[in-house]
Amino acid sequence: MKRPILYRKRLIPEECILLKDDELLYRDEKKIITRWNTLRPKKDLHHGFSCYFLDKGIKVSKFYKADGSLICWYCDIVTHSYDKATDTYVFTDLLADVLVYPDGRVKVVDLDELSEANETGLLSLDDLHKALHITNALLTEIYAGRFSALTACIDAYDPALS
Repeated sequence: MKRPILYRKRLIPEECILLKDDELLYRDEKKIITRWNTLRPKKDLHHGFSCYFLDKGIKVSKFYKADGSLICWYCDIVTHSYDKATDTYVFTDLLADVLVYPDGRVKVVDLDELSEANETGLLSLDDLHKALHITNALLTEIYAGRFSALTACIDAYDPALS
């Protein structure tokens, strides 16, 4: 399978990072699934999997500790651009995030950053609205008990579940 070039673009802090070490597990016109180790070592977060839902504006990631225990599912609200000539995706983090913990707790974070990015001109009003609508749609799926439809594609590639 040909590996596309993937970039993660953040607004706060402002950075654009080539995800050169992410391992491509699957790709079609609606999603990209990768396995990765953390770019910057953290106390708990060691490795994980991500599924970019290109048609939904969501990146669902499964975060693991070094011992293989699940930390949480981390859902980034994203937008993306694609350059077919170079097979390059740039995923821009729209700042709002939804965390789903193994015990079922749900936490929405970084809405203050979403507001700040709009107020300072880092994020357009259209992208602010997009982020809020996507966050609402994701929470609707979670609260309706349909989050497993988003996580199943990652679980299919997770050797911890084999």
